[in-house]
Amino acid sequence: MMSTLNKKLKAWPVWMLMGLLVVALLAVGAGRQSGPLTQEDRIDNVTQRLACPTCDGESVYVSQAPSSQNIRNEVARQVASGQRTDDEIVAFIESSFGGQVLLVPRATGLDALIWVLPIAVLVCCTAGLALTFRRWKREQGGQASDADRALVAQLLELDTDPTDSL
Repeated sequence: MMSTLNKKLKAWPVWMLMGLLVVALLAVGAGRQSGPLTQEDRIDNVTQRLACPTCDGESVYVSQAPSSQNIRNEVARQVASGQRTDDEIVAFIESSFGGQVLLVPRATGLDALIWVLPIAVLVCCTAGLALTFRRWKREQGGQASDADRALVAQLLELDTDPTDSL
């Protein structure tokens, strides 16, 4: 019993290290650029981040609404001028139309809290349940109480053979 516990205690740092390594590699892989972007690539990237102001749930990139076409034309003008970065272009469009034009909310302030809070609550609830179940198991010691044994014995006495009723 003690040997199994020692093996489990020695194994968790290895799994933790492997998990951190996977997260780090995914972060590096997701953040890498494939090379310089053409003007058309930049326009596509920016318009995919913007929501159509008149459509429901469509990006400016996909939508054929006149308002989306106007936004695409504005993005194309700003990319062609070369004076603003993609983030600055998105900020300019956002200032013109408001925060509802962003398909993905900003990763700062209240927007970030709204995305992170449900995950944090889920993790805390899961950890709380795990600790509670562990405490209950420790308190019971894995043994049935006398009341539990008496209840099982009583039910076994009442139980008849199911084939008797046939």
